[in-house]
Amino acid sequence: MLHDAARRLGETPYIHPGAIVENSRLGSWTEIGTGSQIIESTIGDYTYDDGDVSIRYSEIGKFCSIANRVRINPGNHPQDRVTQHHMTYRRRQFGLDQSDDEEFFAWRRAHPCVIGHDVWIGHAAVVLPGVRVGTGAVIGAAAVVTKDVEPYQVVVGVPARPVRKRFPEGVIQRILRSEWWSWDRAELEERWRDLCSLDSFLEKYCEQ
Repeated sequence: MLHDAARRLGETPYIHPGAIVENSRLGSWTEIGTGSQIIESTIGDYTYDDGDVSIRYSEIGKFCSIANRVRINPGNHPQDRVTQHHMTYRRRQFGLDQSDDEEFFAWRRAHPCVIGHDVWIGHAAVVLPGVRVGTGAVIGAAAVVTKDVEPYQVVVGVPARPVRKRFPEGVIQRILRSEWWSWDRAELEERWRDLCSLDSFLEKYCEQ
């Protein structure tokens, strides 16, 4: 997906040609890139993906930046069966039964990924089923996230491991308490410049 500075986003989500959105809810000012698949998921306001992204059975917060080829809650296979092949649960597709294995799909729905607000997920990263990623976190490119990630934590590698926090813990707690991502549109238009300066933001909107 090429960013077009002339294109204006708005209250209606912008879905690029070739993207698939099924049984999902998209917030305002959102953008879904070409080739992406959003299945049974919720995407918060101002979140965008950069194309060829797969998000299934997940809850994504506001203001998230999701790079190209990210996979959130990717497909799983039943390792306890004789065969892991999806013919055992996508039975209709193979002409083996009149219905699919709904218990298997119910298990997948019961293990959603939950991504907080203002999370940056780097190119080709994978977030495995059931993982929770805290607000403000950074997932490095090509990381495989197998465990929960704390707010404002930076994680990299396979499996992903924490390398640092973006800010000191006291600052993190002050930002979290501010809940700036809940500002309405008028507040955002008035205050967005303060989001460019940590010192200004802490002074104006965060208690000690």
